[in-house]
Amino acid sequence: MIVGVPKESYPGEHRVSLVPGIIDSLKKTNLEVLIESGAGDEAGYPDSAFTEKGATIADSRAQVFEKSDFIVQMRLLGANPDQGKADLALLRPGQIIIGMAEALTDPQSVKSLGDCGVMVFAMELMPRITRAQSMDVLSSMGTVAGYKAVILAASSLPKMFPMLMTAAGTVTPARVLIIGAGVAGLQAISMARRLGAAVEAYDIRPAVKDQILSLGAKFVELPIETSDSEDKGGYAKVQDEAFYQKQRELLARVIATSDVVVTTAAVPGKKAPILITADMVAGMSPGSVIVDLAAERGGNCELTKPGQTIVSHGVTIHGPENLPSTVPYHSSQMYAKNITTFLLHLVKKGELNIDINDEITKGTLLTREGEVIHPAVREALGMPVNSQS
Repeated sequence: MIVGVPKESYPGEHRVSLVPGIIDSLKKTNLEVLIESGAGDEAGYPDSAFTEKGATIADSRAQVFEKSDFIVQMRLLGANPDQGKADLALLRPGQIIIGMAEALTDPQSVKSLGDCGVMVFAMELMPRITRAQSMDVLSSMGTVAGYKAVILAASSLPKMFPMLMTAAGTVTPARVLIIGAGVAGLQAISMARRLGAAVEAYDIRPAVKDQILSLGAKFVELPIETSDSEDKGGYAKVQDEAFYQKQRELLARVIATSDVVVTTAAVPGKKAPILITADMVAGMSPGSVIVDLAAERGGNCELTKPGQTIVSHGVTIHGPENLPSTVPYHSSQMYAKNITTFLLHLVKKGELNIDINDEITKGTLLTREGEVIHPAVREALGMPVNSQS
């Protein structure tokens, strides 16, 4: 069977879904790789690196889709709504399409893919279980985003992060607040600590307190009820507006004393909660920096402009939409590991094995035989949800 790798067409997307280093593991299970010319160039993986490992360079993008049994991408239609439409005509019934689909954000795109007769798997819906850890793209990309968020903040802040004792006087450490201690938040804590900042972190899930403390940060405790704050997958639950209002009031004092705030609070398929209001930004010291990692979901800061950097009340507010793509070499390497492990989950001894009762397969499978079958996507489309879906 052939695994096809098209060049990513989303504007500003520099990653590639497979890298040369994983081709040997695919070949061991009789999977060949066909890649569009130039697909890895922007990530630092030239065509020659792929061919040295035994991959074949396609004559055209159309040939990748025509010849391949699997198509693996960073961004499927829902995550690439404009350019992704052009690929619909290249799909053929029976193909297996794997990538990040934004299935819960844009369920209609899932139906469009299903109408092509392809079997679609959404990597962002990977269940958070032990067996699936090596396939968890949200964790992989969150790691990169958390790292880069702190680098971005440090380069924007008119202060240095570490405490320095010099002949010219003592430099006090920058105060950094991380809101949300998921994978991205924990990586941001770790990075800010490495740079020498005094770090505090807050999360509505009490269970992450020990993780925050283990990284050397101070846990911000607010007198607010959080017993029902985490779902069975480990994600923060959506709360009502009264909760967020109380949270904002309590966080305002901490934010006002912070030089840098990195926000990471996002709920899959939902608009990000507003945690920092315009008034809270106005209360920060001029020169302070906010990096809003929830910008793609609307942002945790009321003033965030997705995809832009603005200055308001003297505070720099970054709203990056695709930070992992700014570190394409290693983010591609990590994603390739995730998707290769998933491919090897679907292909056993050279044979395709789609077990819809398996938790990993069932959790990520969106369409089959022309039908949308994922319960959450069906519900979002207004379709009946039954025991077979």
